[in-house]
Amino acid sequence: MFSHVVIFWTDPANLKAADELIAGAHKYLKPIPCLTAFHIGKMVGSHRPVVDQTYQVALYTQFATKQDQDDYQVHPLHLEFVEKVLKPLKQKVIVYDFE
Repeated sequence: MFSHVVIFWTDPANLKAADELIAGAHKYLKPIPCLTAFHIGKMVGSHRPVVDQTYQVALYTQFATKQDQDDYQVHPLHLEFVEKVLKPLKQKVIVYDFE
């Protein structure tokens, strides 16, 4: 199993950026066939100081193998998501990959 987590900080000038990012991920990323799990959502506030509350959206995807994740990265729908959705909305992105 290979997990791919992406944390997004959206453009604060666009108040709908988080919703647009989530909708775009559902449209472009969720249909990619090599995914075995897909979940995206807004940051949830917490009273615990250890919880990062600076980002707006997190994406969790899971694959059977690292090669499947590598294929996902170059899939036409992923590339379209990056160009049409991510680039106009993001301020910062951090990725965590693990097996």
